[in-house]
Amino acid sequence: MQWIVIAAVLAATAGLLVLGVLAVRLWADVRRLAREVDAASRALGAAAGQLTGR
Repeated sequence: MQWIVIAAVLAATAGLLVLGVLAVRLWADVRRLAREVDAASRALGAAAGQLTGR
């Protein structure tokens, strides 16, 4: 019976570790996307400025 408790704790710990890794990967992807959106908006702003003659 004790091994069932140990197995459950190990499974829960492994699950939390997997969720942590996925959260870190998601955070990195969101930061990368934010940088790309920022660069695109700056490029669009510069192109709009050139079109309006500023």
